[in-house]
Amino acid sequence: MSGAFRSFLISYIVILIIPSIAGYMSYRTSISVTEEQSIENSVTQLQKSQEILERRMAEVEGFTRQLAINPDLNVLMNEKVADDRTKVYGIWKMLRDVLTFGQTNDFLQQFYIYLSNYNVILTPGSAYVRPEHYYDSFHYEDQSLAEWKQTILGRTHRSETMPLRPYVGKGTKTSVVTYMQSFPLDSFSGSSPAVAVVVIDERTIASLLAGITDRYGGWARVSDAEGKTIASQGSGAPDMESLGKAPGFDGGKISQYYDDDLVITIRSDANGWAYRAGIPRDALLANANRIKLMTWTVTGIALAVGLLVGLLLAYRNSAPIRRLVGFMKEQLGMQESAGRDEYDFLHGNIAEMIRNNNRLESELLRQVPLLRDAFLKRLLAGELQTHEEIAAAAAQANTGIYGHSGYVCILQIKGYSGMDSVEILNELNAARLVLKQALLDLAGFTLTTDWGSDRIVIVFASREAETGGELGRADIEELLGRLSRKAFAEYRIAFTAALGGRFQADTEVSGSYEQAKQALEHALHANRTDVVWYEETRMESATYYYPMEVEQRLIGTIQAGEAEEAKKLVRSVVAQNTEQRELSLEMWQQLVGEVKGTLLKLLDRKTFLESGRFEPLKDRIIAVQAADGDSFRAEIEEIAADLCGIVVSRKNDHHTRIVEQIKKFVEESFADADLTLYRIAERAERPEKYISQLFKEATGTNLSDYLESVRMENAVRLLRENRYTVDEISSRVGYNSSHSFRRAFKRVTGVSPSSYRQTAED
Repeated sequence: MSGAFRSFLISYIVILIIPSIAGYMSYRTSISVTEEQSIENSVTQLQKSQEILERRMAEVEGFTRQLAINPDLNVLMNEKVADDRTKVYGIWKMLRDVLTFGQTNDFLQQFYIYLSNYNVILTPGSAYVRPEHYYDSFHYEDQSLAEWKQTILGRTHRSETMPLRPYVGKGTKTSVVTYMQSFPLDSFSGSSPAVAVVVIDERTIASLLAGITDRYGGWARVSDAEGKTIASQGSGAPDMESLGKAPGFDGGKISQYYDDDLVITIRSDANGWAYRAGIPRDALLANANRIKLMTWTVTGIALAVGLLVGLLLAYRNSAPIRRLVGFMKEQLGMQESAGRDEYDFLHGNIAEMIRNNNRLESELLRQVPLLRDAFLKRLLAGELQTHEEIAAAAAQANTGIYGHSGYVCILQIKGYSGMDSVEILNELNAARLVLKQALLDLAGFTLTTDWGSDRIVIVFASREAETGGELGRADIEELLGRLSRKAFAEYRIAFTAALGGRFQADTEVSGSYEQAKQALEHALHANRTDVVWYEETRMESATYYYPMEVEQRLIGTIQAGEAEEAKKLVRSVVAQNTEQRELSLEMWQQLVGEVKGTLLKLLDRKTFLESGRFEPLKDRIIAVQAADGDSFRAEIEEIAADLCGIVVSRKNDHHTRIVEQIKKFVEESFADADLTLYRIAERAERPEKYISQLFKEATGTNLSDYLESVRMENAVRLLRENRYTVDEISSRVGYNSSHSFRRAFKRVTGVSPSSYRQTAED
């Protein structure tokens, strides 16, 4: 065997080793990527389950709040019963009131109301004259009748949630979570006139966790702040109390391994509930193992075939070096021809990618009207609470208000009230399309959305309206008049138009919409056919205006630290109840109590409990008196601003700690050439985009520029010490090559490293 043959053979063998190394690296990378994706997907799924569960529980709480203000229930609670007689009509009317609550929320499928003065239990569709009768069909397995009467019916409850307990309902055994609320809401004594109890089947809650276990198997569990189980899904879940005490298990981490499971944990800030999911290690690495098998199979075949080809080529090419060089040049010249199959492969895949991209663009264009309609509905409903949220959602939907002032208008198609059939709905659908097209023809913009079968909502302020200038009241009335005449003359469609007050910013659109609804109610009640403005109406109401959605918006705005938006909401509520309503002194006092209750509920959040201003703020809220509207508004605005200040301060402190942590890690690890944004984000336990934006906002410098500046500062120090060569310094400050270091150094300092060292020595 000649030396040339051996040289060629060894070279081919070395080349063949490269796929083996690449296969191993691919396998390790696949494990890391699969694990990261699984954690991210599971965290996202848990967060979705948490959001849905908290929204359902909030709806349950909202149900009890509606009961609290139900006039029929209040009459029954305050009724004095003599000779054990029952007010049959009142109970029947109350049964009718609660009959439909469970149709929109599966958490309200089973609930009952206990009236202590009648000693009766009301359920949807049934009334039990004695609690014993209800207990015969529905009871906890581990609780006697006497205990049930004492702990559930005989005590005062304030939004209490009882953990999972075994339960029997009409002979069927299950486990349930129980939510309890006494009436009136301000009951503090040992017993109350009435109590509402919502019984939620574990399977209903567990169904929200099915998405996690269906994908990977394993288990998912929700437990309360004391570690007691709320719901569980799947099998193999460890005991939560034992898990929390297990050595090496950190309850504050989002993801970590425990036994053979990857345990993912998130906690709710609202109620302290813990949401945990366990993914079996085998299921987590299933994709990686398949990649491993495929990689090593392909690599083994490639090594065997490559070795045979290497032997053949080494034998054929064992010739003088010149012939070898000529042969290699010839092969390089034929590279395009030899690589024809690979080109065909790439060409086919690139063509497929282009086709997929075109299909994706077409689908996105098709989805734009749906995104736009969804954006408008969220904007009108007040779900978007800050300018940043509105701007992001508007950019996604390619529309928006963009800070312009304007009005919200509701068109109510006339002549279809109380009629529901397929033909009527089809006719209404056609009528809505006709009106929107006619508005497009007349005004040139289409910032509209359907709201129910017979209503259209129009926002008279948008990018499309900019070319025509800002629309005033006279312009809108004239436009609606032309629209009315055109619709009736051509299609015999008549409508009632109602407009809310003027909004001055995009965050006030929902308020204008609420005012438009009130104006529409007034117009329909008065049977008016002209354009009705909110300012023309004045409600004479025995009840105050403070709906649940407004309360939730106020809470969300304060939690976001938006002081100005919170003040606007407070001013809107006060204006609604002073300028547009004539409230009695008792109703005004109840409104004041409701607003104070909202602020006191906010104080129970962790952000405010840990603040040193908790007690003073609590005292200030309690001390607010039912004075005139202006003084009340000023006090509430000041308190809301102080709460927002606490939120902003806490956010800033938290952000500062994260930025300092990032700086410390960069200063400790700058010499690592593999230090990347991903590594820094992993250390900070935050997403890459989050820390990049946070660092930029806090320091005014990009994180990559800061890393480079730290490396350059240390490079300058080492150059002045004159103990290492430039190549050694480049590796010590985290550069893979001296060429990259020299280029970066000259870009930052304006001179080369050698010139800088020479200048420093001089």
